[in-house]
Order: sequence, then structure tokens, then C-alpha cells
Amino acid sequence: MRFSSFSVATASALALGASLLSTAAPIQKRAAAASDMLVLQFANVLEQFETQFYTQALAKFVEQDFISAGYSNAQIAIQQFQSIQIDESIHTTVLTQTIVDQGGQPLTSCQFNFDSILTDVTVMAANARVVENLGVAAYLGAARLVSDPVLLTAAASILTVEARHQTVLNILNAGSAIPSGFDIPFTPSEVLAIASQFISGCDLGVPANPTLSLTNTGTVAPGTALTFGSPALNGTVSNDSLFCQMLIGGAPFAIVLPFNACVVPDINGPVALFITSDQQPLANNVRDQAADKIIAGPTMAFIDTKPEVMGQLARGGAQSQASATLSSTTTQTITPAEASALISSASATATASASAATGGAITVNNAAGGPSDFTGTVGPITVQGWSAVPTSS
Repeated sequence: MRFSSFSVATASALALGASLLSTAAPIQKRAAAASDMLVLQFANVLEQFETQFYTQALAKFVEQDFISAGYSNAQIAIQQFQSIQIDESIHTTVLTQTIVDQGGQPLTSCQFNFDSILTDVTVMAANARVVENLGVAAYLGAARLVSDPVLLTAAASILTVEARHQTVLNILNAGSAIPSGFDIPFTPSEVLAIASQFISGCDLGVPANPTLSLTNTGTVAPGTALTFGSPALNGTVSNDSLFCQMLIGGAPFAIVLPFNACVVPDINGPVALFITSDQQPLANNVRDQAADKIIAGPTMAFIDTKPEVMGQLARGGAQSQASATLSSTTTQTITPAEASALISSASATATASASAATGGAITVNNAAGGPSDFTGTVGPITVQGWSAVPTSS
């Protein structure tokens, strides 16, 4: 993929086009300036990128693949991926037509190959999470350039949809649905550090940061010492003089660590990883970020230290390592009718019989003047009684 030199401001404006002009809302036609057409063309490629990812994924995997990946109901996952694909496809269609309406020729020579990340449903779902976080990061990074309130509103409306996609994919990956109160902004060059490796055959007119990848095997979690691969890490600069930087949502600056001691702290959710030439913390805003110190990156990682029941329900058969730390024993409250039935049969014989049938012990507590409670185990379920709730008069 070839990239020509381009100013940061113009590049950011191009990324903005992906969020502003890919909406299906009608926009008044007017002659496009040269810079506007550049925005349209770049946005069109980004929307094609997202559309093709989901199109290729849905064409490759069938219901059994989702079942094998551990989804408790394959159709729930498939339906969500289809819904997201439709959104991205609509954006592409509208953007392509907008370019034609403005007298331009849509850039259609770009080719997208996602074979390396469509090896199975688990890998695909994890990378879909990256795709949507990448979209949110791109929209946030470009919002500062919007002066037209109509365009700013359009950008915000696209951003909210991308954020919904992001939440769904967090759940489908058994992570925290909303891991942070804030997201991370990227410049277009940072967006392309991740996206450019899957795009060929066209010139986007935006310089891409060198790609960065994690070479760790296994789960990335607090305490993991990260290792990296990048064409920029070619041995010409000593690793001892490099730094690992981690941007997380809501933090004003990156966490900075020596390259050879890049250990994940106790965090939860997405983290953007960079390699820099000095230890000046990268600002978590694209205006003040010392981009000239970035050697490679970003790449994205997801630290799922706070798994949620909702994610387990969606992905009960193949949880992430973080999700697997949750106990497999659940707690269930039984109804008064069920408790009464248990109480009435709470003889020694009944207790022994029920215990043998369920693999657990049954205890019935019927204190005078208080509620009747049942506690015990029924297979993998721990049942903890019920409390009498007075009815309204």
C-alpha cells in the first residue's frame, strides 16, 4: 500500500469524512471543494474496509462454527454480526453515491484481504472488536476539526452507532459491555497503523504509522510482560532506548514503561499500545500528542479483568480467560410455593432422597415467626431460599 505525504490537519479531515458522510440522512447537494472530495474518497475506503470485513466473515462461517466457538445461541451472535454488516454497507452505499453526486469517481481499486484474522469464529470476533473500537477512535480523533454544527451533529450520530456496535462486540467476546466511561481518540495515521495491513491496490493519500503487533502467546492480563513485533523495530535503534506507552480511556496521558519491561498494569478494557523514542507521555488527545516520537503503533489489546454475567450468557461455552475466572456455580432464589413444597417434604427420608438425586445436601430452616428458607445445592446451582415480602393493602 502506498502513502503520500499529507498534513495532519488534512488527514484528520479525511477521517472525519468517514463519520460524517456515511450517514443515510439527506444532505443538501453542493459543489465539492477539492479537500471535500479527498474526504469523501478516504471515507469511502474506510467504509468499504468495515463492510468487507463483516461480509467476508459472514460468508465464511456457518452456524456450527459459532456453536463450536462457544456461543450459547449461535443465532444471537449471527444476527448481531448481520446487523452491524448492514449498517456498514448502508454507509458505503450512501458515501459512494455522494461522491458521484458531487462529480467525483469513487475509488474502487482497493482490495481487502482478512484471511489472516478469519481463521475461526473466536479470532474473527476478537478482531471485530478491534474494528469497531478503531472506528470510534477515528471519529473521536477527527471531531475537533468540525466547525459546521450540522456536520458535527452528523458525526455524533454516526459515533453513537459505532459505540453501540462496540458494546455488542464486547459482550460477544465475554468482556465488559462498557469497560470505561471514556474512549480513546486516534489520528488517521494511527488508524491506518492497524487497518493498512489489510488494504492493497489503492493510494489513500494518508501516511500510515508503522504497524505494531503483540507477539505474546496466551492471555494478556495484568502482570503480563508484553513483547512486540514491527518493521520499525529493525535493530537500528537499541531497545534500551525505546519506551512502551499505553493509552486507556479517561486517562489524560499514556502510561509509560521501558520497552523491555512493558508489563500490563491492573486495568480493564481496551488499551492502545505504542512504541516511542522517548518517555514523554503521549497525550490522550490528538491535538497535543507528540506524534513525531511514535516509532510504531498503535495496536489494540483488550484486558478483560471484569467479566460480566451478560458476556457469559452470550459466550458460555468458550469464555475468555478473564471470564473463566468467574465461578461456575450460580445462585438462584426459589419461589414461596417451591419453598413450601420443600418444607412439606422435609422428612429425613425426603431429604436423603433429594440429596441423592441432586448430588447435594438440602437444609430447610423454618424459624418461628419468620420466612421459610431453603438452602443447598442442586447440581451446579446453589439455592438460597426466599424471603416473605408483604403485599400492599
